[in-house]
This record gives sequence, structure tokens and C-alpha cells, in this order.
Amino acid sequence: MKMRDFVPSKAAVDVVTPAGFIWNRSQRTVLRGGSIPVALAVAATLAITLALAGCNSNTPAAPPAKPEAKAPELLTGRSAFYKAYIAAHNYAADVKPFRIESTPSSESNGHDGKSTIWRSSFASANQRGAKPFFWSGSNLPDAPSRGVSFGNEDVYNPGNASTQVFDPAFLKIDTDQAFTEAQKHGGDKVLEKDPATPVLFICDWNHNTNELTWHVIYGGSRETARLTVAINASTGAFIRVEK
Repeated sequence: MKMRDFVPSKAAVDVVTPAGFIWNRSQRTVLRGGSIPVALAVAATLAITLALAGCNSNTPAAPPAKPEAKAPELLTGRSAFYKAYIAAHNYAADVKPFRIESTPSSESNGHDGKSTIWRSSFASANQRGAKPFFWSGSNLPDAPSRGVSFGNEDVYNPGNASTQVFDPAFLKIDTDQAFTEAQKHGGDKVLEKDPATPVLFICDWNHNTNELTWHVIYGGSRETARLTVAINASTGAFIRVEK
């Protein structure tokens, strides 16, 4: 008898599969407590795999966290002006301001001398142009974007009294101080009668008296104001009641 007669045939060797089934090469079956056809075992394994995959794919993904909306930011007129003044020098080195004004909105009533939107207008003799610069801390959809931005350039006429430039060194009094002084000259009575009355601020140069003036306006506009009080923007002194 030859040695190869004692070597068992590979066809008869049972092999344990990774899944724990016993594979009989001779019978081409999977044995586990009885003979199970290979095709059936593979089909069962595939069905379980697909079921598990389906469960995982149906798991709802967590929604991305929404960034928190910033609260409106309010500034006094002098603080907002200097932010715009720095940016205006990129427009022209010789720029000088001729008007500072707050913008009425639902986010600020001006009672503390602050606003979420300020417009500062500058002129350049070299450029022969005038350009507005905005500071905004507003969330309103129609408001300028947050920070400092600029508007369209216009023609500048040095002889126009409404665009009389001034030196920023004259601007020593801020709007919160101007508001406090205006309250002493009739403003308190206006707000006592109607606390919802907005307060606006306009600063310009009075070429008749040669002084920088804060106009504290009790109302939605200069034209419809219930009261307008002029305050010296260099000293904080009361000038007059304009309306």
C-alpha cells in the first residue's frame, strides 16, 4: 500500500467557515445541526447584512446647529463717526466731514443718545466729491451691512452751505451728553407725554455763528419733529430751541 492511500482526500475534509458553519468539500454542503445548502446559507447571511445596513441608513441625522443671531449693537454718534472717519481716509486723504446723522429704526429710539445706524458724510476738495459712510450694528434686512460701509459718490461744491465741512477737533460732545442737555429744555416733557417718540441726532456746522451744532430732534424726521433743540457740539452748552 502506498503512502498516498493514507492521505485523506481533500474532497472529504470539513472546513469551518468564518461564519461558524462547517463546509464539507465532498458533499458541497454546509453542516450545522444538519445539512444546509450553501446557497441558502449565503442568502441568509446577505439578507441579515442588508437588513442591518437598512436600519443604519434610516437613522435620522442630527440637524446642524444654527449660529446664534447677534443682538443689535448701538453706538453714540461720536463713537460711530470716528469709525467711519478712519475708513473715509481710504477714499481721499483730505476728507473732512460735513454732517453726522442717526437713522430711525425699530431697534433704537435714541433716548440714550445711541442708534444702530449712523451716516457720516465727507467731502474731498481734491476729488471734488462727497461720499457717505455708514456705521451699522443693525439686524434689519434693509439696513447697511454690519460695520462700516460706504454709499455713492456725489459732486461736492465748497460754496454750498449745506455741505460746509468742519474740523473733527470741534466734535467734543457726544450724543448722550447732547440728549441729556436737550431734556432740560423741553425734551423731558415731550417724552413724558409720549414715551414712544423717537429721538434723532444731526450734527453740522453753523456758518452763521461758526459753531458745530448737535440738533436733537424729537420725532421721526426734522420736518415733523415736535421739538428740536440745538446743543453746542464743542462745549455741550444749550444754544436754542429751534422748533
